[in-house]
Amino acid sequence: MKATVIGCWGAYPEKNEATSGYLVECGGSKILLDCGSGVLSRLQNHCSLEELDAVIITHTHADHIADVYSLEFAILILTQIGKRTKPLDVYVYGAEPDSLPFCFPQYVCVHPIRLGVPLVIGTVTLTFSENVHDVPCCAVRLSSEDGKTLVYSGDTGYYQSLIDFTRNADVLLIESSFYDWQKGKMGGHLTAGEAGEIAALAGVRQLVLTHFPHYGDLQQLAEEAARQYDGQIHLAYGDMKITM
Repeated sequence: MKATVIGCWGAYPEKNEATSGYLVECGGSKILLDCGSGVLSRLQNHCSLEELDAVIITHTHADHIADVYSLEFAILILTQIGKRTKPLDVYVYGAEPDSLPFCFPQYVCVHPIRLGVPLVIGTVTLTFSENVHDVPCCAVRLSSEDGKTLVYSGDTGYYQSLIDFTRNADVLLIESSFYDWQKGKMGGHLTAGEAGEIAALAGVRQLVLTHFPHYGDLQQLAEEAARQYDGQIHLAYGDMKITM
């Protein structure tokens, strides 16, 4: 299993970059976790749109879903000109498919994500956990046939069940929206120290911080996480490769 960071910014993309988007490849399957602003363009540096098997949308905030509607038109066009031969499956948490402005169900099949109902895509099994956020949002655990695991937090505040959900993951890709001095001032997101604490308590093997603020020194986020977690810590960046 390997993952590529397509975008790692919260709220809006920095110049020539993207908000949340992560490509996971395993056993021949290509799965995109979130499809925020700028993701569709950058994704094509790593995966042709003809090859994409599925998209997981953790919640409906624009920095996680904005580009999925342009992706729908891309799938329509690629199918019509004969470059793509199958519909794209899009799985969305926190909204019923008919409430979202998708237009072409024959090209993009939209499904709800249900807690407690595992999803199998190729050789990858995905499970989901309800987050603490201001709209319904989920964390995602991806497990391969050879036992490798990646947990992607989506957007969330701190909660005990996330530690249990993340237990012993090979990689925890977790939001780090705030610095420790902001703890308690904002809801629905994690500080870097909280991300590090979750990683330590869950016993994960590698921590990757993402969903960054647009101010301050991002290296400080890694330093704050390291006060809680003594394993490998990385700051996500566009085109970063993560191998498990």
